[in-house]
Amino acid sequence: MKIKAAIDKIPGGMMLIPLLIGAVIRTFFPGIFDLPEFKSSFTGGLLTGTSALLAAFYICLGSTIRFQATGYILKKGVSMWVGKIGTTFIIALLIKAIFPDQNNLFLGLSALAIIAAFSDTNGGLYMALMGQLGKKAEDVAAYSIMSLESGPFFTMLILGVAGLASFPITAFVFAILPLILGMVLGNLDEKMREFLSKGQDVMIPLFSLAIGASINLANVVKAGSSGIILGLAVVVITGGMLFLIDRLTGGDGVAGIAASSTAGNAAAVPVAVAAVYTGYSDIAATATLQVTAAVIVTAILTPLLTTWFAKRAQRRKAQV
Repeated sequence: MKIKAAIDKIPGGMMLIPLLIGAVIRTFFPGIFDLPEFKSSFTGGLLTGTSALLAAFYICLGSTIRFQATGYILKKGVSMWVGKIGTTFIIALLIKAIFPDQNNLFLGLSALAIIAAFSDTNGGLYMALMGQLGKKAEDVAAYSIMSLESGPFFTMLILGVAGLASFPITAFVFAILPLILGMVLGNLDEKMREFLSKGQDVMIPLFSLAIGASINLANVVKAGSSGIILGLAVVVITGGMLFLIDRLTGGDGVAGIAASSTAGNAAAVPVAVAAVYTGYSDIAATATLQVTAAVIVTAILTPLLTTWFAKRAQRRKAQV
C-alpha cells in the first residue's frame, strides 16, 4: 500500500489527514476522553499531549535555523521577515481599532486565526519554488532568516503589542525556549542538526493528530468559507507587500510572491496561544480549522501565482 504517497498528493496532507482523524475521534467518540484509564494511557498521551509534541517539534525545527548568513542572505531574509511580521502587525492594529469583538470579526474569523495565518511562511514551499525556478542559492537560503517566524512567539508578540491579548513576560520566554534550544544545538554541532532535523517531519502528523483530537467537527460548519477567504487574503496582502519588498532589495518580485503562503505548523499556533491566554480558549478549535484551510489554499495558489509571474518576468527580460 502506498499510504504516504497518497497523503503527499494532498496539499498539506501530512498535517491535514491526521488532524481529521483526530477530529473524527473527538466528534464521534467523545466519551473516551473522560475515561480515567484513557487519560493515564499512552493513547491518551498521544491524543491529548499537544504541548509536549509541539515542544519536541520546535526543538527539531530550531535545529535547522543557522546563525550565520552572508550579506545578501541577511538583507533579503531580514527584509522579507520584517515585511511579513510588519504587515501582520499593521493588520492587528487595524483589527484592534475597527472591531470591538476580536473573537468574531466577520464570517467567524478571529484575530487569533488571522494573525496566526499571516505571520508564518511555508518555508518548504518557498524553497522548493525558488529552486525549481532556478533562482540563485542566496535567494533560497533567505528562508534561514524568515524561519524565525515559526512557532507561537511572534503571534503572541503581535497580539500582545497590538493590545489584542495579554501575556506575562515568562510566557514569551517559555514559548521560544524549545526553538532556541534547537537552534543552539544545531549550530554547535552539525551532527545534532542532521539528527534533530529529521524529527520535524515525523512530529508533524503526531501533533496534528493531537490537535485534531481537540476539535469537534460540528465547528467545521461554523468555520464555513472563512478559512478559504483567510487563505486568499494571505496570498493577496502578504504577496503584494513582499513583492514590493523583493523589488526594493534587488529582486524581481518572484521571491516575494513565493513567500505569500501560510506554513503548515501555523495551524498549531491557535492551540499553543490559547494554552497561555484563556481568552482564546473558546475559539482555538475554530481558528485551527480556519488556519488549516488557509494552509491548503495558499499551498495551491502560491505556486500557481509564483510560476505564472516568473514566466512573465522571463519573457520581459528576454524582450529587453
